Amino acid sequence: MATYKQIHGTKVQVIAGDPPAPIDGQLWYNSSSNRLKFATVSTAGAWATGTNVNTARSGGAQGSGTQTAALAFGGYDTNPSFVTLTESWNGSSWTEVSDMNTARGQGYGGAGTQTETITFGGNAGSTPNTPTANTETWNGSSWTEVNNLNTARKEMSGAQAAPYTAALAFGGETGGETETWNGSSWTEVNDMATPRSKLGGAGTQTAALAFGGTVSGPRVNNAEEFNGTSWTEVNDLNQARENIGGSGIQTNAIGFGGTEPANSGKTELYNGTSWTEIADLSTARESFVASSGTATAALAIGGFTPPNSVYANVEEFSSPVTTIETITDE
Repeated sequence: MATYKQIHGTKVQVIAGDPPAPIDGQLWYNSSSNRLKFATVSTAGAWATGTNVNTARSGGAQGSGTQTAALAFGGYDTNPSFVTLTESWNGSSWTEVSDMNTARGQGYGGAGTQTETITFGGNAGSTPNTPTANTETWNGSSWTEVNNLNTARKEMSGAQAAPYTAALAFGGETGGETETWNGSSWTEVNDMATPRSKLGGAGTQTAALAFGGTVSGPRVNNAEEFNGTSWTEVNDLNQARENIGGSGIQTNAIGFGGTEPANSGKTELYNGTSWTEIADLSTARESFVASSGTATAALAIGGFTPPNSVYANVEEFSSPVTTIETITDE
């Protein structure tokens, strides 16, 4: 019969506490609590409460950066009105920095890092039907207006994992138009296979993923991949949703929250082939003011629940998640 060490590669240790990074199935004796403990690792991941942004906002937008160094900008506040507010996240706190030049909300794109970001499109008017083509870049201290999108639109998405000099804009209320950014101007390329608005997005300019949204009213669960030239339909989300958040790359992405028609906390993981439901958000909501990071370390920032709840809540997604269990005689 194999010993514990032969199976797991370690002996059962005696530790005055718990090990800092236990592996799945590791067993040890905690001499401080006089308890035998073990670790289990969940590959599904989990959401945890993070530090709130300073100003509650929603927006159906994308942020930029990572789980520990992010940027959230624009959106609707509680008035409600569009804002130019920008907040920077250093992994422990949010700090207000220089405002955008154009206030915007209702589905605008973003890509890049905490210190090099581009934002484009959205609704920039005083009414719900004033889409903009305005594009701005962030250099770590201020926003600068640059060349506009070719098509003004709101309720759109983009490839948030792209560098700010190689962004991708797609979808929106005008249809399935797709545009690429080369650092100085936008170029129209092939349209999406299924034109839609209020959709989620992830990936890069040459390897993007679009999912969910609405097509002439009804919510859809369609997903598409972009290869730098054209869009191809792939396996659908399990749940049709609009105003959904997204994070990650084309072959390893998550879609979370949204409306189905009630607000949802569901999170789905895409592995490059299919979608799997994993851990739910703690607070079901839609239209995040920003969603940033990767499929294993994401941020869900702000959001909205009808009829008028706007959130400052931030949740952090981590996968895998290690849980320490205590062995008892009960």
